[in-house]
Amino acid sequence: MIRIAARGIEAAFAAELGRLDGFTVSDGGQRIAPLHRAPWVGTGEAMPADAPPLMAGLGGDFFCAPFALSDGDSPLHGWPPNVAWHVLLAEAGVLRAVCSKTVRGAVLVKELALADDHPFVYQRHVFVGGAGRVTAANHGNVSVPRGALIRTSPKSHWETPRNAQETDPARGRSAIGVGVRAEDPTAFPTAAGGSVDLTRYPWFDRTEDFVIGVEAKNSPLGWTAVTRPEEGDLYLSLRHPRQAPMSMFWQSNGGRDYAPWSGRHTGCLGVEEGAAEHMLSVSTEADLAGPGALSLTPGGTVEMRHGTGAIAWPSGAAVAEVVLEGDRLTVRGEDGAVRDLPFRQGFLGLEGP
Repeated sequence: MIRIAARGIEAAFAAELGRLDGFTVSDGGQRIAPLHRAPWVGTGEAMPADAPPLMAGLGGDFFCAPFALSDGDSPLHGWPPNVAWHVLLAEAGVLRAVCSKTVRGAVLVKELALADDHPFVYQRHVFVGGAGRVTAANHGNVSVPRGALIRTSPKSHWETPRNAQETDPARGRSAIGVGVRAEDPTAFPTAAGGSVDLTRYPWFDRTEDFVIGVEAKNSPLGWTAVTRPEEGDLYLSLRHPRQAPMSMFWQSNGGRDYAPWSGRHTGCLGVEEGAAEHMLSVSTEADLAGPGALSLTPGGTVEMRHGTGAIAWPSGAAVAEVVLEGDRLTVRGEDGAVRDLPFRQGFLGLEGP
């Protein structure tokens, strides 16, 4: 484990699988560590022979390319979260590493950066060279064992993939409707014919479920805010709304009975934000606020940027609005609470296309 730090924040990088293993923010007298870790991580438990390598360290935050697919002979989510990374630099609050395998011929470089009194990990993933289109997403795993309130930047609609996470009742359970689209996240259709409120975790008891929020085309900032009322804190995910036009959410709450899950993987909310057009079942790329995949070119570079943060939020209220102006980020709660936070000016590239 390699650690970097700045005043008020520290982060750990697990180079063997390219994972942001966790970050901790000191804010308002609290030490906030919002990322999830599977119960078998660090125990030495053997993984099933068919499990992708990422399963041994499941949790934290990792980058997928391609997202939710294998790429040729790569495991699920591609090579980036399944192979070792070579650390190039780790000092003064900055870590840079390169993936030990290429993605569609591209060299993939990761940068994690911290700044004094900024409650964010500034993440960059840069593809150098390569060819073709590749889906990609940042895969944060938030620990929500005591429930959460989920709010996002404006979405045009919500939809689910064509297939459920689990289809064999002898192995696991899913409950959300599949291949459906709805505009109201508080009343999304279920497989049984009812509805579920996607803004409150958990959606169901002991299920594995997945849903996609499609960014509104006029959204000025892509954000997800997960309030953990019992912990009195808030997880924040920030991105460019057109470079990463999809917010994908995975509830893993005891819905898989086979190893290594074995019914014990609970209280995890995947916040997976990126461009992954193949996950859409009702919409097409034309419905997205930006491209549904990255386009790699020989001699060119393409990157995704992401701000991952956490702050004290003692009221436990849901978030009403997140606004970025210059180098200040304002978070407003539905109860009227306001936090004014520093954020690296220009980092998300919102001034461009």
